[in-house]
Amino acid sequence: AERVAREVVADVKLRGDAALVEYAQRWDRATLTPDRLRVDPNDILKARNLVPPELLEALQVMADRLRSTCERQRPEEWIDQRDDEFTGELIRPLRRVGIYAPGGRATYPSSVIMAAVPAQVAGVGGIAVCSPPRANGEIAESVLAACAVAGIDEVYRVGGAQAIGALAYGTESVRPVEKVVGPGNLYVTYAKRAVLGWVGIDAEAGPTEIAIVADESMDAAVVAAGLVAQAEHGPHGAHVLITWVPELLEAVTEYLDRVVLMHEQPDDVESALIEGGRGVLVRDLRQAIETVNAFAPEHLELCFSGALDSLEDIRNAGSVFVGNYSPVPVGDYVGGTNHVLPSGGTARWASGLGVTDFMKRIYVSGYEPSALRRMLPHIEALSEAEGLFAHGRAVAIRLDAGGSPP
Repeated sequence: AERVAREVVADVKLRGDAALVEYAQRWDRATLTPDRLRVDPNDILKARNLVPPELLEALQVMADRLRSTCERQRPEEWIDQRDDEFTGELIRPLRRVGIYAPGGRATYPSSVIMAAVPAQVAGVGGIAVCSPPRANGEIAESVLAACAVAGIDEVYRVGGAQAIGALAYGTESVRPVEKVVGPGNLYVTYAKRAVLGWVGIDAEAGPTEIAIVADESMDAAVVAAGLVAQAEHGPHGAHVLITWVPELLEAVTEYLDRVVLMHEQPDDVESALIEGGRGVLVRDLRQAIETVNAFAPEHLELCFSGALDSLEDIRNAGSVFVGNYSPVPVGDYVGGTNHVLPSGGTARWASGLGVTDFMKRIYVSGYEPSALRRMLPHIEALSEAEGLFAHGRAVAIRLDAGGSPP
């Protein structure tokens, strides 16, 4: 898959629109022409009337609640002015970003909102969405409706690794971006890896993860339902119950059989739980938190008495859901937090998608002669120690030559 993804990206870089049209026919069974790669903005607006009104309302609620969170994330510029010098940071949004929206077996309109809203709050000038066409050449109405809710009018009928190549390098129809975000299959993930360095990417999304830390106050059937909800995302995930109550562990195991049978795809869910479902019996809450921090799960539910007080001990998690009435699906949709989260243990150093992912910090500083003179001995000592003698001389000559203060 990685070799194919790299070859596709290189081909798109070389042949542009012609490659996009060819791959649409080969993999999506969609017959397109270069002039049909971009969706008519009017068709995006019309999609609002093609989806159930309750879905449209839910997308709007999601966007509004997430926007409120993102407004609080926005950093501010700062300048620290001293007597004869200043240092600070400028904050600048990215110029253009690209969002990949899956549209094959899995269609996630929610991910469009989750990526677009923080980019908009950050002040990104242009947002382009790529989503694979169906055999009739059209994109899923739910994805287009999400674009309409988010106020995006630049959407392309392009999927797979070829979409990532188009967004990164540009074609005759697709203008290049500076960062690509959004979930996708293995080919999309490898394509992101191929363009990393030329553009930025959000992360290499891995299989979903959930850890539920629970005590006897939590209903076993509810725990089982939460594990199944994550397991329906597909194979290779991790669905873990951590508890110091043996009876709860036994009861959840029994309930899982019943809950799985109630699912629309019981065989798939059962396979996912057999592969990644685990019950971890610990001594006490302290060991439970230690286990969580070692696991660094994408999603973490804290379902026990005093859960709020334990937040200060949580070090590694993508998103934390506190209390017996705070299930992960709320955060997936309308909780106001982002569902694009670090997985595969990367929560040890990475964070969920947010406003700052679409911004750059630019350091700024200025010095008057007195400040430069004060720092010159330190600069010379360091430059000599590192064998970079011209560094020290470049500072000294500024003082000898003089000039205008900032």
